[in-house]
Amino acid sequence: MTPLKAALLRQIRAHGPLSIAEYMTQCLLHPQHGYYATRDPLGEAGDFTTAPEVSQIFGEMLGLLLAQVWMDQGAPAPFTLAELGPGRGTLMADALRATARVPGFHESLDLHLVEASTPLRAAQAARLGEFSPIWHDTIDSLPDQPLFLIANEFFDALPIRQFLRQGNAWAERMVGASGDALVMGLAPPAPLAALAHRLDDTEEGQIVETCAPARPVIEALRDRITAHGGFALIIDYGDWRSRGDTLQALRAHRFDDPLAHPGMADLTAHVDFEALAQAAQPLRATQLTPQGHLLERLGITQRAEALARRLSGPALQSHIAAHRRLTHPEEMGHLFKALGLFPASAPLPPGFDP
Repeated sequence: MTPLKAALLRQIRAHGPLSIAEYMTQCLLHPQHGYYATRDPLGEAGDFTTAPEVSQIFGEMLGLLLAQVWMDQGAPAPFTLAELGPGRGTLMADALRATARVPGFHESLDLHLVEASTPLRAAQAARLGEFSPIWHDTIDSLPDQPLFLIANEFFDALPIRQFLRQGNAWAERMVGASGDALVMGLAPPAPLAALAHRLDDTEEGQIVETCAPARPVIEALRDRITAHGGFALIIDYGDWRSRGDTLQALRAHRFDDPLAHPGMADLTAHVDFEALAQAAQPLRATQLTPQGHLLERLGITQRAEALARRLSGPALQSHIAAHRRLTHPEEMGHLFKALGLFPASAPLPPGFDP
C-alpha cells in the first residue's frame, strides 16, 4: 500500500468520506506524495503526452495566434505573456521561437508561468531561462497589465465534484473506505440551487460535474483583460456543458482505476466550457472550436508541409503521424476544444468563426 493511500484511509476512517474534489487535491498536490509534487509526468517515461510534446508546430501555431491578437489590439507594451500549467515549457519555447521576428513582440513581453510542480519548474527554467520567466503559484499574482495567456490542458486537472440526480435532488459521489480499499459511495440527496438549471437537461441517475476552482482562475484573468486588454486561449478536452462521469486516471499511458493508485496516476476530468465562458463575462467568448479546425485555419498543414521538405525516412513518417495526431477527428483533433476570451471591443481572434 502506498503512503498516500494509507493516509487517505486513515483520514476517511477518522473524519468520513471525501468529496472527489478533496480526493483529487490530495492525489495531485499532496506536498510529499502528490502526483505533481513528485515527478515529471510527461513523455514516454511518464504517464501521458500533451500536444506540445507531439510536435513543435502546435506551439508555433498558437504563438503566432497570440502575436496576431496582440497586434490586432494595438501591440500594447509592456504586456504579460503567461501560461497556466506550462509542462516542460515546450509549448512556450516553440511559441517564442515562432514569434521571434514579430516586430516588438519579444521586446514588449514579460514572461510569467503559473506552475505548482517543482520538477516541472526546473524543466521550464532550462528551456526558457533566456526570457527570465517569473513563476507563480496561482494566477492571482500576475501583473496588472495587458494579458495574453494560454492554458493547454490546465483546467482538466482542477478538482471536480460529481452529483448524481435523484428526483429533483442531487446526491454527491464520495470516496469512502471498505477494508483496505477506496470505494465510491453517495451522500444523502439534497436540492442544490446551483444545479437547479440542470434539472431541465438531465434525467434520473445522470451525473453532473462541477469545478469550483475554475471560477476564480477565470475571474482573475477576466479582471485583468477587462481592465487592460488581452486574450486568453483555453485548449482542453471537454464540451460546452458537463454531463456524465468523466473522471479518469492515466498511468504509464494507460487508463487506470481512479481509486487504485492515489498519487501515482494523473487524474483529470472533462472541462465544462460553458461554465468558463459564463464566469468570464463581460468578456466575449469565441465559438467552442475543435482543436483540429483551429490549427487548420491557422495554417498548420502549410507549416507541416514546409518542414516535411527537409525530412525523409522515419523522421518524415513521424512528422506526418504527429500532424495527423494533432488534427485528425479520430485523434486529438476533435477530442480537444479551443475557447478564446477577449474584450468586447477587440476584433475576433484568427482561427475562430464569428
